[in-house]
Amino acid sequence: MFWVYMLKCADGSFYVGHTDSLEMRVQQHNRGSVPSCYTFSRRPVELSFSQDFPTRDQAFEMERRIKGWSRAKKAALVRGDWSEISRLGKVKRHPSTGSG
Repeated sequence: MFWVYMLKCADGSFYVGHTDSLEMRVQQHNRGSVPSCYTFSRRPVELSFSQDFPTRDQAFEMERRIKGWSRAKKAALVRGDWSEISRLGKVKRHPSTGSG
C-alpha cells in the first residue's frame, strides 16, 4: 500500500508527498529528520489529507497532480469539497505574458 498525503504546515502552506509508511513519514516531518525538506522550518505539520493507492507509481502520479493545483483547490481537497474541486478544475487560466 502506498499513500499520497498533504500536510498543513505551521505557516499555513501545504506540502504534498507520497510514501509507503504514512504514520512514520508524518513523524519524520515533525521531527525534522530531513533538514533540506520544505517542512523543516515550517513545523509542526498536521496531516490534512491522505489517500491510499495499490502502487507507488499511482501514488506518485497523484502527488504530481495535486502539486500542480492552486492553493484554493488543495484547500477544497482538505475539506472534501468535490464540487469545488471540480469547479476550480474548470477555471480557465490566463496565459503568461512573460517570456521564458
